Amino acid sequence: MIEKLILRITAALFLLPLLAGAAQAQGDLGKYADFTPFQERWLTTEPGDPSEEWLIAYGGRLYDNWIELVARAVPDTQHPSYPASGKALGPNTWRCKECHGWDYNGKDGAYGNSESSHYTGIKGIRAFDGGDPLEVVKILRDETHGFDQRMLPKYAAERIALFVTRGQVRIEDHMNADGSLTGDPERGRRVFQNLCAVCHGYDGRSINFGGESKPKYLGHVASGNPQETLHKARNGHPGAIMPAQIWVEIPTLIDVISYAQKLPQD
Repeated sequence: MIEKLILRITAALFLLPLLAGAAQAQGDLGKYADFTPFQERWLTTEPGDPSEEWLIAYGGRLYDNWIELVARAVPDTQHPSYPASGKALGPNTWRCKECHGWDYNGKDGAYGNSESSHYTGIKGIRAFDGGDPLEVVKILRDETHGFDQRMLPKYAAERIALFVTRGQVRIEDHMNADGSLTGDPERGRRVFQNLCAVCHGYDGRSINFGGESKPKYLGHVASGNPQETLHKARNGHPGAIMPAQIWVEIPTLIDVISYAQKLPQD
């Protein structure tokens, strides 16, 4: 009980500077040219009184691709700690998810297959779930990770740490032995058609994540990488008009992804 109380107090103290006037990410505003003024403001400003859930979801987007959200110089070279055997190149090797995975299990999860294009052999971040975010900030700043203030400002490091300690989800708890999801597609259909379809379309093909010659739609992504789909559903997509559904219960999101897996893939 005492240890849990200490963790709660530590988390509260950690949140104070973030809640009381956290710094805003000043990205390249030119990339928002196609958005409405309201959408641009939504993407480039912050609430005056951000909730913990908002901060966690923002941290989840940073975990996904902090380069998209933080206007800092990113090395063109490989991350010094990225293994030579890895297949990612340049800036991608600096993304948290590239080593630790969408399921946060690293080498013990979906990225554990040595034949995978994302295999690194690096462990996940599960051990920090429920831990002290200040310790995670220290790790981000250490020699192994190398995220100094010039690259990753204080507010960004703190939000990643908040996500790592408060925002992880165990998707494996919602999977059958064969790797399929335990969700109910019929329940997911009701949510998808009234929420997700606004952007993705009723058939999931309004957004093409691939190219013209090799299109990749939501049905393809949800089937091939439900871990990524769940992460983005909860936390949003960096730099995109995709509201974070962090407030939705996990079983409901699993239902939605189960339905999305049945959508057309071509």
